[in-house]
Amino acid sequence: MRLARVSCVAAAVAALVACAPKPAVPPALQESAPAFVARLNQELGALSDERNAADWVQSTYITGDTQLLHARANERYLAYFSRAAEQARQYEGQTLDTATARSLALLTLGESGPAPSDPAKRSELATLATRLEATYGEAKYCVAKGGAQHCRNIDELSDTLATSRDYDALTEAWAGWHSTARPMRQDYARFVELANEGARELGYADLGALWRSGYDMTPAAFDTEVERLWSQVQPLYAQLHCYARTQLAHKYGERKVPAGKPIPAQLFGNLWAQQWNKIYDDILQPYPAVAPVNVDKALKAQHYDAVRMTRSAEAFYTSLGFPALPQTFWQRSMLTRPRDREVVCHASAWQMDRDEDVRIKQCITPDEEELETIYHEMGHVYYDLAYRKQPYLFQNGAHDGFHEAIGDTIVLSMTPAYLASIQLAPPVRPSHEAVINAQMKMAADRIAFLPFGKLIDQWRWQVFSGQIKPEDYNKAWWALRQKYQGIAPPVARSEADFDPGAKYHIPGNTPYTRYFLAFILQFQFHKALCDASGFKGPLHECSIFGSAEAGKRFQAMLADGRSVPWPDTLEKLTGSRHMDAGAILAYFEPLMGWLQSRNTGQQCGWESEG
Repeated sequence: MRLARVSCVAAAVAALVACAPKPAVPPALQESAPAFVARLNQELGALSDERNAADWVQSTYITGDTQLLHARANERYLAYFSRAAEQARQYEGQTLDTATARSLALLTLGESGPAPSDPAKRSELATLATRLEATYGEAKYCVAKGGAQHCRNIDELSDTLATSRDYDALTEAWAGWHSTARPMRQDYARFVELANEGARELGYADLGALWRSGYDMTPAAFDTEVERLWSQVQPLYAQLHCYARTQLAHKYGERKVPAGKPIPAQLFGNLWAQQWNKIYDDILQPYPAVAPVNVDKALKAQHYDAVRMTRSAEAFYTSLGFPALPQTFWQRSMLTRPRDREVVCHASAWQMDRDEDVRIKQCITPDEEELETIYHEMGHVYYDLAYRKQPYLFQNGAHDGFHEAIGDTIVLSMTPAYLASIQLAPPVRPSHEAVINAQMKMAADRIAFLPFGKLIDQWRWQVFSGQIKPEDYNKAWWALRQKYQGIAPPVARSEADFDPGAKYHIPGNTPYTRYFLAFILQFQFHKALCDASGFKGPLHECSIFGSAEAGKRFQAMLADGRSVPWPDTLEKLTGSRHMDAGAILAYFEPLMGWLQSRNTGQQCGWESEG
């Protein structure tokens, strides 16, 4: 994942702005709009440099002191940004050049998120945001055993879902985690009221409309676009769901997993059933007797360490014509877990100074998953480097789905042939069975995720708009999960529950559609780059490694940053101004044919409430 330019959620940000010192910003109308934007680019950029430095230290050297310094730097940045966004609205109605108008539009969208102007309500919103995140972060499921309380946190419950195949144990762990969200329900309803009030003060119908306005489209047009993309991939998901249900019925019995019905949510190896890769090896793998390429073994045998793995990722990008990483990257990145201090090991990429100071923070170990992760994170780094010449307000992805898609596009080129070329796999063309295994493994991660990636914000946008009332939160949540994912809760649910709150991005107020879009875009990018490279075979066999032409096209798109509407950026690479899931269907064509054959005679599909 990429480090968000503002790491706080919208309401928590509002709290920082409310209590932060107010840096002086000269009255906007004393200067022209272009001059105002030019000054903000410089001053916001300088404040961002300070904030990033404090954030880096806080993440790589966790102490009370570093947390305090980070909070203060964040306050200064966010207070300035908030006031500048207010002043930008004074230029509304003026005739402006395209770049200035776009800069002001991005500024008034508000990185800091909406908060009511009333100080008491803003303080209440901040308190609610803090409490919601704390409730999630501190959540534990506890039961009395042997006269004592036995508690499990999210990591321990996730491990149960991933490794246990005991139906009752899975059900208990699932229900236990979801029970921890019940206390959030009332707070979340009030949070929605206050956040919507802040959005309306900025001129938006509600918070969901504000979020969707960041896509250079009206909210209604964006809703239509997302639904269209889902309609393209839904047939593939339906076939994957049918196969998974058959396999799960073999494992747990048809009484527990009946044909033609939604699948119990606790059986997919994940607390939210959002990805199914944890049940691939023993349940979903089509041909267990076909040995997979053992990249883990090769990495260890060849003594790959964190630096060598990162050099491998860099070498892929430089083979496309991207520049070598600056020396400061190697001096300042954190690639392994330090022994002398607490750090945040979750992988992330960082742009520190609007120029060449880019870094990765990751605790790398020599295995295939970590290798793919570093190739992914390197995509963020090279995107940052590509648009570093843009003004500060344009130094971001074309939309929030782009940044996450860049590195994953490169991961799609880590084919068996590529791995063989760097001596991490044997130089043998995979058999048909091996191809189906590999595609199933990827589908369990990427295709299984798509409906979940879509419905999180679909539920939330309907909550923000008032279409879903607080008294129907849980009912509407499960109607969407059954409709799109074809899953059902394993135990009875009621409006005493608040199951949406069991997923961090709801109490954390973090937009989620970006991940759905990134999973679509990475395949669209991959196909365009493969076409540019001159590749003629099946899309799943294509690796753009070493293609200067593909690299040239890729860099040209990345260099735009957020300076133009995303359809212009997309067209530069793909020739199309529309996001399109057709490339996913082309990539998974072998698996789709196999699934259709395998599912013949099965009762596919499911009943749903909506």
